[in-house]
Amino acid sequence: MKKGKVYQMKYVIIGNSAAAVGCIEGIREKDKKGSITVVSNEIHHTYSRPLISYLLYGKTDEERMKYRPDSFYEDNGVTTMLGRTAVKINPDKKTVELDDGTALSYDKLLVATGSKPFIPPMEGLDTVEKSFTFMTLDDAKALDAALTKDSRVLIVGAGLIGLKCAEGIFDKIGHLTVIDLADRILPSILDEKGSELVQKFLEDKGIEFRLGTSAASFDGNKAVLTNGDEIEFDVLVVAVGVRPNTELVSEAGGSVDRGIVTDKYSRTTITDVYAAGDCAKSHDITTGTDRILALLPNAYMQGVAAGRHMTGADMPYENAMPMNAIGFFGYHVITAGNYDGEELVTCDGMNYKKLVVKENCLKGFIMIGDVRRAGIYTKLIREKVPLDTIDFELISRKPQLMAFSREERAKQLGGKK
Repeated sequence: MKKGKVYQMKYVIIGNSAAAVGCIEGIREKDKKGSITVVSNEIHHTYSRPLISYLLYGKTDEERMKYRPDSFYEDNGVTTMLGRTAVKINPDKKTVELDDGTALSYDKLLVATGSKPFIPPMEGLDTVEKSFTFMTLDDAKALDAALTKDSRVLIVGAGLIGLKCAEGIFDKIGHLTVIDLADRILPSILDEKGSELVQKFLEDKGIEFRLGTSAASFDGNKAVLTNGDEIEFDVLVVAVGVRPNTELVSEAGGSVDRGIVTDKYSRTTITDVYAAGDCAKSHDITTGTDRILALLPNAYMQGVAAGRHMTGADMPYENAMPMNAIGFFGYHVITAGNYDGEELVTCDGMNYKKLVVKENCLKGFIMIGDVRRAGIYTKLIREKVPLDTIDFELISRKPQLMAFSREERAKQLGGKK
């Protein structure tokens, strides 16, 4: 009697960024033979989105922006369908419909559709000739092509996207103004003192800020602000925020609560459909809540968990936490966790550190300027290390392994598992 042919699983991934890469690598850890198809509405090889500002800044190029080598898809037996858009998931038929009418069948599906720019209603926005967002490689290229050394640029939004855009284009233009309805910059990740330090640094570089106001309307190359002021500009960038791309899952009957609802294996509420990255919620271990953590490492690890579980492996991702590591013209900022607790603050010139302690654990931190060994603080948060088991007084002043016990130091240095 002949043995039956071994069935090969069909995996489909919608999206082509960090979560998709994580999923591919998670699958191939366990399943070397199953077919993997990646559908992406972008035409590019997988790239690191946070690097688009450095591309404009001249600190990287498109080759070095690639998140994996050119041979990645071939090495992992991946079929790519780039420049194609998934328009519908049919859970009953287990198919994904594409914009050209093609239907892809799947056994397991990952939705890694990321997010899209949020464009608030602003009267007259359609009268602005040179208006851009700043989310993708194509966005960055289009913006770059519109700039001249005399350009007056107005950026609406003083969050991470707006300020990274400012860094990327500053040396290419004549003048740069950033406006935001919030009363300070980077309000989602920094406290008042941290915002003040970064704003002063950027102002010293020559960037102008108008805070506590935003654009009420546009008339061609003129913006009328909510406080009545007017700003003339040549190029506009709208970087107010993003919204997760959840429609495919919600329209297929999956649970969505701002982001796509997932479990520790990245499963949605639809059988055999997973979600990862900026479109999906994670369980934040520092607050105990489920929310979107739009961070590249988190997206990757969600993707890995999904890929592994698609093959039948029981390897959840349970260590998600908010963390940002960014820099502006060489001035570094690292934040992690949350800021609910007792604050231990030190400030020396442009160097700033805040540690947040609660219930005998480090819950969060902000480091600006000197960010060396921030990883030790991250480890304390992620592993919920009881502070009375280490020399926290020493580690709060200077993060170093000597603050840990001898056994823990040996473990960290690779001597013990």
